[in-house]
Amino acid sequence: MSRVCELTGKKAMVGNNVSHAMNRTKRKFNANLVKKRFYIPEEDSWITLKVSTSALKTINKIGITAAIKDAKSKGFLK
Repeated sequence: MSRVCELTGKKAMVGNNVSHAMNRTKRKFNANLVKKRFYIPEEDSWITLKVSTSALKTINKIGITAAIKDAKSKGFLK
């Protein structure tokens, strides 16, 4: 499975390693992802999602049901 957040759609970015001599080589900045289980009281079930840590902060702020609803409207979650 690819390293993409299932709620926000965050994925790896591409950039450069820059040495002291200013030599540049390509590198990848991966998203900070965590596999986490969430309880959804409306469905009385548990769901496992691979989410970024910034999405975890959003879930703590607005709740899991609102975050899932927002992700479905943006097309990140089925």
